[in-house]
Amino acid sequence: MADSTDQTGDPQILPGREPGMDETIVHLAAEYWPYARTGGLAEAVRGIARFQAMAGRNVAVIMPLYARVRDHATSIEPVGEPFRFDLGGRSEEGRLFEDVGRDGGPRVYFIDHPDYFDRDGIYGESGGSYADNHRRFAFLNRAALKVLPDVATGPVILHAHDWHASLAAVYLGALMKEQDFFRDVATVLTVHNGGYQGHYEGPGVLSELGLPESLYHPDFMEWYGKTNLLKGGLVFSDMVTTVSPTHARELRTRTGGFGLQDTFNGLSDRFVGILNGIDYDVWDPATDPDIEVNYTADDLSGRAVNKAWLQKAAGLAPDPDVPLIGMSARLVEQKGLDLILARDMMPRLEAQWFFLGEGQPHYQEALGALAQRYPEQVTVRFNFTEEVEHKLMAGADLLLMPSLYEPCGLTQMRAQRYGALPVVRRVGGLADTVEDRVTGFVFDEYQAWALEEALTYAIELFRDRSAWTWHVKEAMGRDFSWQRSVDLYANVYFRAVLHHLSLK
Repeated sequence: MADSTDQTGDPQILPGREPGMDETIVHLAAEYWPYARTGGLAEAVRGIARFQAMAGRNVAVIMPLYARVRDHATSIEPVGEPFRFDLGGRSEEGRLFEDVGRDGGPRVYFIDHPDYFDRDGIYGESGGSYADNHRRFAFLNRAALKVLPDVATGPVILHAHDWHASLAAVYLGALMKEQDFFRDVATVLTVHNGGYQGHYEGPGVLSELGLPESLYHPDFMEWYGKTNLLKGGLVFSDMVTTVSPTHARELRTRTGGFGLQDTFNGLSDRFVGILNGIDYDVWDPATDPDIEVNYTADDLSGRAVNKAWLQKAAGLAPDPDVPLIGMSARLVEQKGLDLILARDMMPRLEAQWFFLGEGQPHYQEALGALAQRYPEQVTVRFNFTEEVEHKLMAGADLLLMPSLYEPCGLTQMRAQRYGALPVVRRVGGLADTVEDRVTGFVFDEYQAWALEEALTYAIELFRDRSAWTWHVKEAMGRDFSWQRSVDLYANVYFRAVLHHLSLK
């Protein structure tokens, strides 16, 4: 097969074939927007699946039937009778549901198991993880394979997302590859965040997952004395992707591979980076119903109205001459909050700050203390809603993403689409989507002084309104749609099928 990556490792479209048109593509994920979301995973999976369906592919999605799904979707109905199977010495019962009220797009199915999924959280509560997550997601994976013949026809591409869905490839490769239907199922695993891997102490967990302990080996699922579920998915998948070309290169390094760099390197050309996109039907300042005034790059007058509204709503002085810096993120170490908190920047920088998000208690407490210390400059909102995020994109002048690492990131793309210039660190998808001092501001060192230097430059540039407007229009003109990504995934599916056939 001809090489399908360029010298940077970016995937290329193979000529002479339109791959992926006749297969059923089945996405398996723990989250899918709008039913359940904790971060960018749900929106990314939805973006891929929706635009594949728009391109004429036969697409289905399988996810858990969480309690919050029942709250959101009123048109779900059972498909067939309950099913039962043995898993790790336990007899498990589940049932398949479908959202029959969807308006176009992919078919969306839900795996029901009240004991596992009818809980307040998706992965855990109060900042912790559920102790039985390995059993919960093992059931999701095994149940998805159980119902796969009912939701897919013809050749099947099973596209799993992150560690929660990685066991599907392990079950297929280690236990089910000789069964008639599953013999022809090719697998793709997308790593949205390699920092979360699903690792558990020792080999004993394998029996709970219904897997042989022979897989507790460095070539398969053993990882520094632990069982690593993501590693198993990487080893057994036909193709692996991550969510930006730069992050694909980072995952191959000792400093960026989260301990799996040897596994990623071992995949060779079976591992590529494909940049995520954003949904322009949802993120469009010209039509967005959640912002106060719609606007375009040709008429930016509405941005001033949105900014004034946001300042007033946040309890800040509505001043057009003071830059408003927004941050919308999970409040965790990955997002670079330690840099923001390391230096007392607020008195030195003439700006207003709006923090939106929820996460680890100590970060919430620290940001809350900043808001109390500088009430005329800083406001925080821990009750994240998508409506407020839209308003923040439309009203902020700068968007803060000083991430420790960022596989792709979607917020910096949304911000540019809305004319809020991102201040980011040169990592992962941030490096791939923000052009320094053109569509945003990029710094390299994971140091507080580097962040402050970038912010200082941005604030000084803000005072030159003519120059600032040029940068805003440049940012709003960048193309972050899903179309190119969907084309590249079709190529990945083609290569997955070729690899799968080569193993027969």
